[in-house]
Amino acid sequence: MDLYTLFLLALHKLRTLSVYAIFLLSTFSSLASSSTCYGTTSNGSLQNGVQLPKEGNNFVGYSEIARLAGRTYVHSKVKDIILDAYSRLEKSEPDKVFKYAETGFVDGGKFRPHKTHQNGLSVDFMTPVLNENGESVHLPTHPFNKFGYNIEFDSVGQFDEYQIDYDALSAHLATLHKSSKKHGVDLWRVIFDPKLQPNLFKTKYGDYLKTHIQFSKKRSWVRHDEHYHVDFAVPCDA
Repeated sequence: MDLYTLFLLALHKLRTLSVYAIFLLSTFSSLASSSTCYGTTSNGSLQNGVQLPKEGNNFVGYSEIARLAGRTYVHSKVKDIILDAYSRLEKSEPDKVFKYAETGFVDGGKFRPHKTHQNGLSVDFMTPVLNENGESVHLPTHPFNKFGYNIEFDSVGQFDEYQIDYDALSAHLATLHKSSKKHGVDLWRVIFDPKLQPNLFKTKYGDYLKTHIQFSKKRSWVRHDEHYHVDFAVPCDA
């Protein structure tokens, strides 16, 4: 066997090993980034939590300070669902923008001041709003308004110059549900001010929400108007 043939055989083996190595690295990386949740949203933990991106084409996080403090981690499947939903909304609602808020710590556990957010399956989203010109804008979130959590809308959904954008909110919830089903899970519960919920059912997504979304009716959640809380039904270990 001449040197040239030996060289080709060696090159072929090297290429095969490289492909195999890339496959292994990809597999290990996938396993490492796959999360496992334990317990419940109010008494649980999270393994291999992943952080939501700072921003995207049609969404932003609520605070860089909170992000650096590690308060925007979720279960890997929840991250996939959220990003898939935002991607779908780019096409279905191209003029709308969205903002996510508190999620949880990388390892889950107690997440003050929240009672839930402990196993990577709870996510708060800031309520979409319209400005005085009817344009979709982000609700302002900064330390002086407790990163948005101190905002309170009146009975007609108004806060300063901002009006609740029920069309964007209902579109987001419907799309989150569709993305959840695509990823083999579901939405467990949505918490939004019961007094304002009827406005969601007046939008073009109203019938879909009535059929597929379970809204909490507890009066204790009445202050959930500046944000809406979503729990994802991802199976967890005991």
